[in-house]
Amino acid sequence: MHAAVKILLGLIIIVIGFGLFIDSPSLGVWNSITGINWWNNFIIVVTGVIPALLILVGIFIVWLEADELSAEKEMESAGEPAEANEVKAAVAQKKRPGRPKKR
Repeated sequence: MHAAVKILLGLIIIVIGFGLFIDSPSLGVWNSITGINWWNNFIIVVTGVIPALLILVGIFIVWLEADELSAEKEMESAGEPAEANEVKAAVAQKKRPGRPKKR
């Protein structure tokens, strides 16, 4: 399929999706055809997904911070503070061995 046809198809699908949400029981265009109250079902799904999403985000944050703490602890147990390692890494990047400079 050509890209313009795909874009047109996507726009049609978007318009249908918004039409399902905007349709109210008082108008009843889609409700009379499908018998489904799309907006209320969407709200139910969103309110059902929010707790699971919060749990996953919380687990991700705890995992990242625990990994960062263990990395800091490992660097300190090596005998040097974390700042010293960062300074050494910065200095090492500036003093890369390479070809001698031409004069």
